[in-house]
Amino acid sequence: MIPMVDMAKLFAARSVRATILTTPANAAAVQSTINRADDSLRHRITVALLHFPSSAAVDCENMSCLPTQVARQNFLGSLASLRQPFDQVLREIRPDCIVADMFYPWTLSLAKELGIPLLFFHGMSLLTLSVNHSMNRPKPPLERLPDNPETVVILGLPRRIELKRSQIPDLSKISSFLGDLFRQLGEAEMGCSGVLVNSFYELEPDFADHYKKATGRKTWPVGPVSLCNKDLDEKSSRGDTACIDSANCLSWLDGKPPSSVLYVCFGSLFQFSPAQLREMALGFEASNTPFIWVVRNKSSEWLPEGYEERVLGGGKGMIIRGWAPQILILNHPAVGGFLTHCGWNSCLEAVTSGLPMVTWPLFADQFFNERLIVDVLKVGIGVGATEYVVEEEEIRVVKQDVIGSVVSRVMGGGEEAEGMRKRVRELGVMARKAVELGGSSYVAMGELIKELNEAKAARAES
Repeated sequence: MIPMVDMAKLFAARSVRATILTTPANAAAVQSTINRADDSLRHRITVALLHFPSSAAVDCENMSCLPTQVARQNFLGSLASLRQPFDQVLREIRPDCIVADMFYPWTLSLAKELGIPLLFFHGMSLLTLSVNHSMNRPKPPLERLPDNPETVVILGLPRRIELKRSQIPDLSKISSFLGDLFRQLGEAEMGCSGVLVNSFYELEPDFADHYKKATGRKTWPVGPVSLCNKDLDEKSSRGDTACIDSANCLSWLDGKPPSSVLYVCFGSLFQFSPAQLREMALGFEASNTPFIWVVRNKSSEWLPEGYEERVLGGGKGMIIRGWAPQILILNHPAVGGFLTHCGWNSCLEAVTSGLPMVTWPLFADQFFNERLIVDVLKVGIGVGATEYVVEEEEIRVVKQDVIGSVVSRVMGGGEEAEGMRKRVRELGVMARKAVELGGSSYVAMGELIKELNEAKAARAES
């Protein structure tokens, strides 16, 4: 949801009116974010409500409040019930183009009925898009390594990508619904007018070129879209309401040396077991690295004995329970690394902040993103996660010594850490240049709007 709001801001910055369609439970957060935008943007963005039909029986309107993977899959299934209310709103506002998230493949038929372009917005890397395109073939091009049969190479890509078979989702085992959904998406993509990607060309040029050539699809990398939030207020309020006062958080960071603090966050969809949380706590302590750790678990029973007095009370660590002002924290000079689940938004935010990563992927596209971060860009080190997680209780516990060792490697001052830090800072500079006047993402956005205006003019003449 957050990148789509940023996307609306990018359109508004080019004098294009944008309407964000969302459900009532999400509208307040969306509107709050828009209200903090610059005046020149705010008056060009409106919010329209989509109501789930009573027959859908939806208890939650946001994936982050659902406790399990199965519940999230059921929620994705309910999104199809928004088709009729979506159609009604479209016919009222009469847009010139639809920009849809990937989980709404049925928007293609509505766009065709209205005679307007449909663009899919992909909040994932171009590497992931390229891998998905290869894996969706009837016979995916995989090669087993003779000396390690559990590891496969995905053939036909511009860079060598190796994955363990256990890291590749088997949709037939996870959910027949997901398999059907991704097939529908593939079919819808073939009929859409193009795709917007939250990435920038300089980050993954080989995969940008490969994806466009392999699919024959118009592709506009317009990211990192989060960089449209320029002032402190926008950065601190991006997304949900933070569970900590931003001033207190910044004050704590102000007391730490430059590049000394590790930021730890696994997104809003996953909750580790108490046993794993305990191992993490001990691993961070053993690394002797100050940290800010975002935790979904509201309990404190998993904390090791004496930890609050020894570590938290001693100013060596801070735990935030709930939502954190992530971009604000990552941009603070005291922060020197990011332990992440490799969600694409988080990966991009680390890159734009010039921070090396400790990678701990869990599911979705996260293992593919890890390969980009660790193997291609060489700006991170993995903890050794090997299994795609279907349900939280299935995950193997990573021990404290492994966690502490990897954190020390990334946050240390040795040649390996300095090399990663240098590379990711260079990428951060590239990211900011990409969205500035004349940058690759800025130009791509301009080309897209020019094409949409030409299509609008052609419709008016016909």
